[in-house]
Amino acid sequence: MKPINILYFSDVLCVWAYVAQIRLNELKMTFKDDIKIEHHFVPVFGVAIENLENRWRDKGGLEAYNHHVQEIAQRFNHITIHPDIWTKVKPVSSTSCHLFLHGIQLLEIKGIIENVFEKAIWAFREAFFTQLANISDRKVQFQIAEELKIPIGFIQAQIDSGEAYAQLSKDFNLVKEHTVTVSPTLIFNEGRQRLNGNVGYRVIEANINELLHISPTEENWC
Repeated sequence: MKPINILYFSDVLCVWAYVAQIRLNELKMTFKDDIKIEHHFVPVFGVAIENLENRWRDKGGLEAYNHHVQEIAQRFNHITIHPDIWTKVKPVSSTSCHLFLHGIQLLEIKGIIENVFEKAIWAFREAFFTQLANISDRKVQFQIAEELKIPIGFIQAQIDSGEAYAQLSKDFNLVKEHTVTVSPTLIFNEGRQRLNGNVGYRVIEANINELLHISPTEENWC
């Protein structure tokens, strides 16, 4: 039986995607080869500061958004959030992060490095949310790559060649095709099922189990 393909859309600057990482880890441990998680990026924070200032202008600005993120963090004991999130350091766009991460992904696809892409996604999130690193800045991206022992020149080559841009464009196309507006979003069953936002682990698990145990007769009947 082929593994269930899960399209996972997220933004590295999204606190809900940061919260949800532990659920992804649990899914991979529980279902192992029964699922395949395919990472894609949705630019919820593609124009981060301008959009946040516009949305939160009448609610107290970025200080109010900081309090909002802190309140979310207090609901989950598995994450840590820097007290000055979105106030002292303000990444202008997640898109530069997503492009850089696709450069790393391409190195993994080509067999130059192994099992680093997902680690890099987490490293970017953790650097911003816990250390207040400006991960939209290329110098910071290089620093994170060096800490992960990923050759910077190889990543830059994927960007310079246009291949990383092509991967990012695929994300944009899939976001449009599946009308993804929320981070994170999980899409199953060739687009027929989706889970948006802060969805509990048991709900995700139930959806996967349903797909794993559906019989050909049931599928044809549906």
